[in-house]
Amino acid sequence: MKKIVFVCLGNICRSPMAEAIMNQLLEESGLKSKFIIESRATSKEEEGNPIYPLAKEKLIEKGISNFSHYSQVFTKEKYEYYDYIIGMDDKNIHSLLQIVENDWNKKIKKLHPNHNILDPWYTRDFETTYQEIEKGCRLLLEDLIKREGE
Repeated sequence: MKKIVFVCLGNICRSPMAEAIMNQLLEESGLKSKFIIESRATSKEEEGNPIYPLAKEKLIEKGISNFSHYSQVFTKEKYEYYDYIIGMDDKNIHSLLQIVENDWNKKIKKLHPNHNILDPWYTRDFETTYQEIEKGCRLLLEDLIKREGE
């Protein structure tokens, strides 16, 4: 069973949206039992808070309604647990590298290698964020199927 964690700054918008979207894609493809999908924050400022209401509304609008979430922080100790650690932007990647100190297994990647997914907390554009995350999750799933032989 492969373990994937999506990471953003506060774990209340982008990374929980990615967690919910990836779980839905896995469910649709019949691969849900082969993966554990979670999300975490690089910052403690939102720890324990639920998914941001506008992010949750966007998921519901897109047909993902069975999702509840409370922000949790990514810690150095979690590095060994996950097989894939997926950040949303360059700042997330930088923060993750500071947290783990050494990505010796090369687990840390950006969801879109050449593109930052902007934080809708600031942009207020939850539709674009959803679309970008969904596209990234679809590409990640295709890559995992090829890589893991699913």
